[in-house]
Amino acid sequence: MPEERNNNLMLPDEIIMNKIYLIRDQKVMIDRDLAELYGVDTKVLKQQVKRNIERFPGDFMFELTKEEFDNLRSQFVTSSWGGARYLPMVFTEQGVAMLSSVLRSQQAIRVNIQIMRIFTKIRKMLTDNLSLKLDVE
Repeated sequence: MPEERNNNLMLPDEIIMNKIYLIRDQKVMIDRDLAELYGVDTKVLKQQVKRNIERFPGDFMFELTKEEFDNLRSQFVTSSWGGARYLPMVFTEQGVAMLSSVLRSQQAIRVNIQIMRIFTKIRKMLTDNLSLKLDVE
């Protein structure tokens, strides 16, 4: 039973927020971070996306360029990226939502809901900050 309860635990929001990056002026999450959160191998996540590629147009998911990947990797003091053979896929908010249709484990569903709520919180914080800035001006 403890394992079952453990599967229902929520991750701290900060863990997910720290996995959201701004790339090409879009808030995105990287395939390997999502796979870790969902409890699947990155390879499995990528296979499911490729099998359902029609669900992931360019504004939902895109592959990083080598320059973007090198820039992102340089932001980390220690590299835990290892020898990645393929450039990472990154998913916008809509792409993360679409992942829920191809990854159906209970953990993936639970984490996906939490990620959607965090994207909403971020959007609200940005809107609130803009409103405050306009009020000040």
